[in-house]
Amino acid sequence: MTRSELLARVYVLLGGRVAEEMVFDDVSTGAQNDLQRATEIARTMVTQFGMSDRLGLVSLEGPRTPLFLPVPMQSAKEYSEDTARVIDAEVKQILTDAHEKVRETLAAHRSALEELAQLLLKKEVVERPELQAILKVVSIDRAKEKKKSLAAAEANEGRDKSDSKMLSDA
Repeated sequence: MTRSELLARVYVLLGGRVAEEMVFDDVSTGAQNDLQRATEIARTMVTQFGMSDRLGLVSLEGPRTPLFLPVPMQSAKEYSEDTARVIDAEVKQILTDAHEKVRETLAAHRSALEELAQLLLKKEVVERPELQAILKVVSIDRAKEKKKSLAAAEANEGRDKSDSKMLSDA
């Protein structure tokens, strides 16, 4: 998984918490599990995947889940207290940056957030087509198709320009 994909998961996990902050100007315990999972992803990025600018390309911990038990466990620490402080700071920075990005994104789409909140008050589950309508997005397949056709058009335009240049040079 790429750094971008892991961060996207963190953004999604923080979305509910940030929405609560924005709408209610308060937070509840409802997002506790999401916050725990986002923190675990950020910690894994830093300690296992070498995705920390300050610590560099180093894997400081092994997987935190035992082989046969679905319960996270603490692994033996194989680094100094100074490194532990850097790890904590890096994890906090990832979460702080993600929190800010999610806040900016939700603020930019506040009307969609409000519309979705109203729909969720009426019904417990929102299906993909309803969400896409609120967000005014097309299906992923249609978006990919459109992106491909735009890229092809740009490539053709580039060829047309180079053909024209070659004709004018001749």
